[in-house]
Amino acid sequence: MEENSVRITITILDAIPSAEEFTSLIEPKNVPAVFHGCVNDWKASSKWNPSTGGLDYLQGLAGASTVEVMLSKTAPVFYGDIRNHERVQLPLSTFIEYCKDVSNLATIETEQDQIYLAQVPIMNTEKEERVQIGNLIEDIQTPRFLKTKTLASINLWMNGAQTRSSTHYDPHHNLLCVVSGTKQVDLWPPSSTPFLYPMPLYGEASNHSGVPMDEPDLSLHPRAEHLKKYSQRVILNSGDALFIPEGWFHQVDSESLTIAVNFWWRSEMMSGMSEHMDSYYLRRILKRLTDKEMNRMLCKTIPCVSDKPSYEESDKKMKVFGGNMLHDLEPCVLKSLHELVSLVHDHVSAADLSNAVDSSSTSDIEKTTEPKKIEISELYYLEEDPVANILWALEPLNLQKMFLAMLHHFPRTLEGLVLHLLSPVGAEVLTRKFDEMDKLTNEQDRNEFYRAFYGVFDDQFAVMDKLLNRKESFSCQAFKNVMDRFLGIKVQ
Repeated sequence: MEENSVRITITILDAIPSAEEFTSLIEPKNVPAVFHGCVNDWKASSKWNPSTGGLDYLQGLAGASTVEVMLSKTAPVFYGDIRNHERVQLPLSTFIEYCKDVSNLATIETEQDQIYLAQVPIMNTEKEERVQIGNLIEDIQTPRFLKTKTLASINLWMNGAQTRSSTHYDPHHNLLCVVSGTKQVDLWPPSSTPFLYPMPLYGEASNHSGVPMDEPDLSLHPRAEHLKKYSQRVILNSGDALFIPEGWFHQVDSESLTIAVNFWWRSEMMSGMSEHMDSYYLRRILKRLTDKEMNRMLCKTIPCVSDKPSYEESDKKMKVFGGNMLHDLEPCVLKSLHELVSLVHDHVSAADLSNAVDSSSTSDIEKTTEPKKIEISELYYLEEDPVANILWALEPLNLQKMFLAMLHHFPRTLEGLVLHLLSPVGAEVLTRKFDEMDKLTNEQDRNEFYRAFYGVFDDQFAVMDKLLNRKESFSCQAFKNVMDRFLGIKVQ
């Protein structure tokens, strides 16, 4: 089931914002924004342009510098993990010659090797020793709306032939500026992480998607069926810039001879978070995702039932505590009762129930529904569990009436239902219904109902413990799903 929050519209701006506007109106939304013409006034925009001798200019300015390039056998796709590419030291002038020499490029592509100048530092505040082409800083300028930011790094990106980055996210805010050429960027919000099958958190490529975008194998990645539905595409031409907030997955396709510069800075949320709070926020976030996953596991359209009884129906409702309730039950509730009794009798040995069930009262019920064989030990999803579906479909007060009818006429059947036929998802549904029921009744009626309900069982505390254990089993499965869907970690 897709989340409603997955689809988020990208902002496109022709006017360049001020630092105050960006910090107060754009950055806090954590939504990508395109700024047309953002870097047109850079010296680099004219001096680095390959069509006007820009490659010769770069060779003369920084050609003697040694840079680290990516060498890939999976071109044109460059995967960020070290298993799929090799880092090679080259003089910048040598790389530029590759870009100039069409025949060399053809040879490299024929051998299925291709080189890409990716993330080469022009400035790096955290690792100054890695800066390889610092003299290029004179030809670029920090956009005015980033003037108040503490930049982590500025990097050069350059490719000779067409290239594609593997789908990934960055742990920093990112401003990608196209100096020359064209880039196509496909973006997915962090909320679409489950569809992208992130690599395991403990791996070297934990910020990368495990899905090949061109031909996803839906037998391996069934959720990837929804990827295109939630992606958004932007085209960046020379002079354009794209703000990619932290956590947004993106895949970048670069046309031949494209040159770009990007700026990375830490978000206010991360930079303002005290380290001693990390474990607390980790637990809060995992709990929130687990709660959402539990709702997803229960997400299903409730069948049409009778109108919800109001609390004011006190006279009719109080009949449940005395007399024969079967004739008072509404048709949909009686039908649910028929189905539950049939399921219990089919699952639990008839010998276990025969002494406690009034045959004259149950004969019609037992004859109306065909037996169904089910296994309940590992039922965690609503659509898999017929018992949970029956409970889920009933309005809380109708469910109360049905249970009171069962404890009055078929107490051992109710006992068999709770002890033997209530799965983890069934226990979650039942307790949620009880919570809804509590909001619709007064304290006296609540206490009377629970005394009657739990009075059926020989050991009331053992029954409550069993319900709680099954609820926790349901929550545990939701947690495992979260670890898999968002972190790429399979928990046994």
